[in-house]
Amino acid sequence: MILIKNIQVYTPKYIGKKDVLLGGEKILRIDDMIHMENDKVEILDGTGKKMVPGFIDQHVHITGGGGEGSFKTRVPEITLSKLTKGGITTVLGLLGTDGTTRSIENLVAKAKGLKEEGLSVYLATGSYEYPTITLTESIKKDILFIDEIIGVKIALSDHRSSHVTKDQLKQVASEARVAGMLSDKAGIVIVHMGNGKKGLKPIKDIINDSDLPIGTIRPTHVNRKVELLHESFEFAKEGGYIDLTCGIYEDLRPGKVIKMAIEENVPMDNITISSDGYGSWSKYDSKGNMTQIGVSQVDTLYEEFKYMVKSNSFEMEEALRFFTSNVAKGLKLYPKKGSIEEGSCGDVLIVDENLDIDTVIARGKIMILNKDIIVRGTYE
Repeated sequence: MILIKNIQVYTPKYIGKKDVLLGGEKILRIDDMIHMENDKVEILDGTGKKMVPGFIDQHVHITGGGGEGSFKTRVPEITLSKLTKGGITTVLGLLGTDGTTRSIENLVAKAKGLKEEGLSVYLATGSYEYPTITLTESIKKDILFIDEIIGVKIALSDHRSSHVTKDQLKQVASEARVAGMLSDKAGIVIVHMGNGKKGLKPIKDIINDSDLPIGTIRPTHVNRKVELLHESFEFAKEGGYIDLTCGIYEDLRPGKVIKMAIEENVPMDNITISSDGYGSWSKYDSKGNMTQIGVSQVDTLYEEFKYMVKSNSFEMEEALRFFTSNVAKGLKLYPKKGSIEEGSCGDVLIVDENLDIDTVIARGKIMILNKDIIVRGTYE
């Protein structure tokens, strides 16, 4: 067990200075004062520090993304400490452009490995392409029978996508929706949004032409251009979830975009932020030739949080929701994840007065202590 004493607690709502007891992968007790005289309890002094929920990154290429610039541009798999150093205690892994040299089998195996090393890991089956690649040859069965899989991914409005028809997209969403109901999972479709001219229109068309709840389809990277962003604001006002990506453009970074959304009365509960970590970013000329390629990092998630609080006038509890509780609610994991409550998962970050990460606890186990990495991945 771990007892953190005299720490300012953000649930993400600020509840004052508390003592927090963790054990058996859970938060056992939160109180003004907890006395524990037991040599099996590790006591941490939280004086002058803050406790926040562990961050949830719902868009990470845990087996590596990339490949658009030939075999040498395939991104390697992520390691445990890359995630924990970024304050990430829960991750949703997925594939990208490459569903040929990458596979769902590899994705599931990587997820199980990260879980063995101490993180909480969920997955989306599928990739950019259609017909959808799966483990069981069925979206519905993947979500129903593979514990880690809670949804499916596909790409729209992108030259690398399979340019799915309205009926094909509707079928993918219908399978995910029913599978989620049958398995008590999120049952969502994560949609990679590219720079294509159709924007969100394919999504709006099937929502308007079916009985699917708008929350079934989750467009991400919506801050990649202004036109798509304003479409996404309207989508969120109608009840949809939108996901902002860190590190795309300075003028459209998530913190700035959320300020714009506030001015346009977009519901804040319907906005989340993710890193697109270990995926590749690429640029193309007017003829479709790739001109530049690089790798996205997961630490951009926590850096965006710090930017929002320290440089963009957000209160801590206001900023935290986009990385914790909003994400957990959207993935049907709240309050197990994304919250500091009695009974919630023991995923917490302890940060110093500068908001730098001091200690990371995942599933009740210390991963980073006093800024030193305690637990590394098997081959780190």
